[in-house]
Amino acid sequence: MARDKTEMLYTVPLYRVYWGRRRNRAPRAVRMLREFAARHFRIDPERVKISSRVNEIVWSRSIEKPPRTLQVKIVKIQEDEEEYVYVLLPDEQPPKPEE
Repeated sequence: MARDKTEMLYTVPLYRVYWGRRRNRAPRAVRMLREFAARHFRIDPERVKISSRVNEIVWSRSIEKPPRTLQVKIVKIQEDEEEYVYVLLPDEQPPKPEE
């Protein structure tokens, strides 16, 4: 069971969520994070998993005022034939593989 891992640090610009309606900015920021990771690691957006700590930071100032930029660590893990991308804070570690 080989496990291949690639990780990068990114500063994700989320300022474009402020162009839309106020009441759906935080959900759009989460969607933009997912699409950013999928685009940079060339993977299906459904295979991107966002950690709960990143989600808490996006929602910390309520639905109307998510952060304009966010520094995250994006980790791509390939186990056998399955690939997943995790969006984490820079000090977080990806989850251990299930055996």
